[in-house]
Amino acid sequence: MPAPHVTLRQLRVLLAVAEQGGFGRAGDSIGLSQPAVSQCIRSLEAELGLKLLDRTTREVMLTAVGQALVAPLRRVLDELDTVLEEARGSGAAARGVVHVASAPTISGGLMPQVLAAARRRYPDIQVRLSDQTQQLAIEGVRGGAVDFAVIVGTDPDPTLEQQPLFDERFVLVCPAGHALAERKLLTLADAADWPLVLLDHTSGSRPLIDRAFARAGLSLRPVLDVGHPATAFRMVQAGLGVSVLPALSLPLPDAQALRAVPLEATLNRQVVLARRPQRSLAPAAQRLWDLIAELAAARPTSP
Repeated sequence: MPAPHVTLRQLRVLLAVAEQGGFGRAGDSIGLSQPAVSQCIRSLEAELGLKLLDRTTREVMLTAVGQALVAPLRRVLDELDTVLEEARGSGAAARGVVHVASAPTISGGLMPQVLAAARRRYPDIQVRLSDQTQQLAIEGVRGGAVDFAVIVGTDPDPTLEQQPLFDERFVLVCPAGHALAERKLLTLADAADWPLVLLDHTSGSRPLIDRAFARAGLSLRPVLDVGHPATAFRMVQAGLGVSVLPALSLPLPDAQALRAVPLEATLNRQVVLARRPQRSLAPAAQRLWDLIAELAAARPTSP
């Protein structure tokens, strides 16, 4: 036997009649006319094949069957209202503010595209970007100051859940007239022969550079440690050395004065999304997280 076709409207009308004790008062409480209330009840009774109400000229009373139905119905509709309210709350949260931290090279090389895409796709989401060193970005995630961060992948860390986005090569930046400027690909040994201007140890890239040179049995000769690629470009342009920087640092601020030459793949880094483990993101933050992953997947692979 097929299940009865009962509408949510019919059930809400029945509950209103039971609570108000009459069709007119029930209609007033839910915004329906008395004839519409009466029609809903008749349709519900016909669909169930049950008499739910006893009607007299002065009052409307629930039958025994009606009383048995209304008691659990009130609880079910209350639960449904709670679910719908939570869903509405989730929708509101999807229009909220998202706090994101990213390391400097990522802020300049990836996040402009992300923020522009987020504005087009989710105009109700406000993104607050903190351009911070790797260490500060990680601390922001751990302490809850930001929803998540876009950083250089770290060694396994129980305080972070990391989702890889893409692998990135490094380049050597040198003056346009430098001996290495016209080369197509350089080794770490080529770089080690020159004074180096490097990102300092607050960056996510510096430990990777140190390890790669150590594995190759090469000694680093840093003449300057700087906090931002823009500073490294200036120092190189002033003739103080050459720099090893992630490709996201590009484009060069002065293509006439500087050159960027790819380095061998033995030195690379992984860009990741990072958040606190076993914690769900708010809907707006989750949307932005997914958008960043989508844009990263569409990036051309490094040569």
